[in-house]
Amino acid sequence: MTEDTAFDPEHVAQARAALEAAADLSQWVQRFELLGDPTRLRILLSMHRAPGICVSDLAAALEMTPTAVSQALRLLRNQGWVAVERVGKKMSYRLDDDVVHRLLHDVGATHAD
Repeated sequence: MTEDTAFDPEHVAQARAALEAAADLSQWVQRFELLGDPTRLRILLSMHRAPGICVSDLAAALEMTPTAVSQALRLLRNQGWVAVERVGKKMSYRLDDDVVHRLLHDVGATHAD
């Protein structure tokens, strides 16, 4: 074998084992795709800090239209990341996925005091 084609069988086995252990790899890919969108990430960070926020408040905070916020929230709800609850006439949104919650903390998100 030449140096270019040489490989370490132990490293290859470890790398394959890591991929086999990550049985939910497609779920991680989907999470990162959703988190990779700046609008959705900003919405999630805002909801993390202000659980129970409504669309109009999110739109004002993010300087977006309520329609754009609603569209992003619909996608996040369909993934099970966001829960919605009716409070009087308003719809209240909160983060509802523990993995995403932990990821937000890893990027520096904090809770309100």
